[in-house]
Amino acid sequence: MKCGFDLDHYRELLAAAKTGGYRFALFDREPAAGDLLLRHDVDLSLDAALTLAGLEAEAGATATYFLMTRSVFYNLASPEGERALARLRELGHRVGLHAVHPQLDLDERFDPVVAWHNPDPEFMREPLDGAVNAMQAPYFDPDHYRSDSNQHWRSGCPHEELAAGRFEWLQLLTHPEIWAYPGATMRETMLAMLDAERERDLARLAEDRIDLT
Repeated sequence: MKCGFDLDHYRELLAAAKTGGYRFALFDREPAAGDLLLRHDVDLSLDAALTLAGLEAEAGATATYFLMTRSVFYNLASPEGERALARLRELGHRVGLHAVHPQLDLDERFDPVVAWHNPDPEFMREPLDGAVNAMQAPYFDPDHYRSDSNQHWRSGCPHEELAAGRFEWLQLLTHPEIWAYPGATMRETMLAMLDAERERDLARLAEDRIDLT
């Protein structure tokens, strides 16, 4: 099995979790043995999030998508943002807040769970009033956590360990744009995302009655 960052291998990760006997869990209770907390920090692309969300729904997986209210890449208050929020819930997923410290724009659009964007160590794992911090104990500890940040597994791709049931439980953080767009490196993947975004921007210009002739 090739551990690439693509949709085929993401399907293999989900299949490995099922082989290992894991159940897909949420941040509405403390993790227990056999739980797999699928977490997605949506830093850049709502389209990528919806691609991954549809794939997970087909596989019978439930995840928590952390969306930003202060992103320079997408706007949750736009029609596209509102549709994305609705679609994620239609597919059976939860939506948390991907917050930019110190702002907590935790309103009715979100479940009471927060993941900080590019957090500093001094606040990354601090408990919050009225919401779960995805990186606070007991939802996080280094032995029960894997992340694909910048297209790199810091402790190796977890598919073999998942298939063998070696984790007591696991919080698995992935970033949808890494998996939804092709590229052997982070640069290649981001350029592929920008190419796709250019086509969407042209369609947006046309919808805004911009004459490009």
